[in-house]
Formats: sequence, C-alpha cells, structure tokens
Amino acid sequence: MTVKKYVSSLCILLSGACWGLTGLFNRCLLSGGLVPRDVVLIRNLGGLLLMGLALLCFDRKALKVDWRHLPWFFGTGVVSVLLFTLLYFSCQQQCSLAVAAILLYTAPTFVVVTSAVLWKEPITRRKLAALAAAFLGCSFVSGIWSGGASVTLPGFLLGLGSGFFYAMYSIFGRYALARCQPMTVTFYTFVFAGLGSLFLANPVRVASALAGDGRLAWMALGLVAVATVLPYLLYTRGLVHVESGKAAIMASMEPVVAALAGILAFGEPMSLGVLLGLGCILASIYILR
Repeated sequence: MTVKKYVSSLCILLSGACWGLTGLFNRCLLSGGLVPRDVVLIRNLGGLLLMGLALLCFDRKALKVDWRHLPWFFGTGVVSVLLFTLLYFSCQQQCSLAVAAILLYTAPTFVVVTSAVLWKEPITRRKLAALAAAFLGCSFVSGIWSGGASVTLPGFLLGLGSGFFYAMYSIFGRYALARCQPMTVTFYTFVFAGLGSLFLANPVRVASALAGDGRLAWMALGLVAVATVLPYLLYTRGLVHVESGKAAIMASMEPVVAALAGILAFGEPMSLGVLLGLGCILASIYILR
C-alpha cells in the first residue's frame, strides 16, 4: 500500500469513527426538546456555516467553483445527505431501531455494485468477503439477532431507500473529486444540504431553543464540528485514493463506535453482539488490507 492510499484509508476509518459519535450529540439534543427534523437542520445548515467561515478565513480559493459542476454537489448534498437522513428517520418511525440501522448499512452493497457498473471496479472475492463481514458486524451491533425487531413493508422500503441514498455520496463524490478539491466538494455539499434543510424545520425556532439553553448550543456545535463536518472532510479526502466500494465498507466502523460511545457515555451494557460486531468489522478491514 502506498503512503497516499494508507493516509486515505486512515481518513476513511476516522470518518466512520466520527460519524459514530453522532448519537451522543443527537440524544442530548432530542432530550432537550428538539425533534429529528430540527437535528437535520442543525447538522446541515450548521455544516454550511462552519465550512463557509473556515474557508473564508483559511482557503478562499476553495470557494471558487464552475457552475457546470453544481449538479454533482446537488447529488452529494440533496440526493445523498438530505434524502438519506429523511428516509432513515422515517424508517425509524415505521420499524424498530435495529431494523432501521441494518437497512441503512446496505449502503456498501449499493456502492460496490454501482462502482462496478460505472467504473468497472472489480467485484473480487476479497471485496465480497469484506462486504459480508461488515454487514454481519453491523447486524450484530444493531441487535437485530436479539429479537424484538419489527418491520413493516413501508418501513422496509424506506430503510432500503436510506441505504441507497447514503451510498450515493460515494458515487457523486467521486465524480465531483475528478473536478474539484475535497474542501470544495464538502463545502458545496453542505450548501445544497443546508439550504434544502430549511424546508424541513423552522430555523428561527431552532435558533431560539439553542440560544435559551447553553448545553444544547454546545451539543449542537459538537454535532456540527465533530460528527458532521470533520467526518465528511475525512471521507471525501479518502475517496481520492481509495475505491468507492472499499471506502464504503471501511466506513462501517460507525455503528461499532456508536455502540462503544453509548456504553462509555450512557452506561449502556456491553453485549456479546457489540463484541462480535467489532470483530467482524475489524475482520472486514483486515481483508481489505
């Protein structure tokens, strides 16, 4: 493995770990009276504001973009980030959380198949083995084998849709990276996702709620900086030198980190499923070494 690929792989693993911390901030925000659509607005619009401020201060060249590239950013921002979040939350209302989680992690399968069609990325035995191990690991972590899982047909379709649109970031992102640098891709992703989120929730009401509770404001900042902007930057950077299919599989670290965060932060019990899931996902990463 070359140094560039090693660094890119490390970026993808770290992005999955950062995404795994999302639940810590979400749980605090939702317990403070906000609703899922408010959290979507905070994530996306906050990401736009934070990225915009950072680029204005440190890298204004990244703000320049050819208008002909905007359709790719519409794809990463609206088709992927915004739609997968909406469908995922909707699936959680129709099915158990375990079912929603495992359906979301059909995303690497969509990426592998789509990448094979679009860019002729080989579907090797090693990649299939890693894909199977990662999916099995996610199923263990989600707790779907422990019983109590419920599913409806609309919920099942919503869950598959969330996995599909989640996968589309890797696809649209690769096209965008062929034309723009990673910082530009990430920023304009949030331009479209942030503006689209304005149609989901009332920004004035959300801002008032955050201003009235300092703890909520800090949790919102953590959600935007640590669990949204940073992982998207890392993942987009990683796509430069790692195949889309492999990247999607490696990012499956997210549910394991989420489970471990719940254990450490909220005292949730360490289950056999979490340990088995961790082992399976680490095995999938080793297979892709």
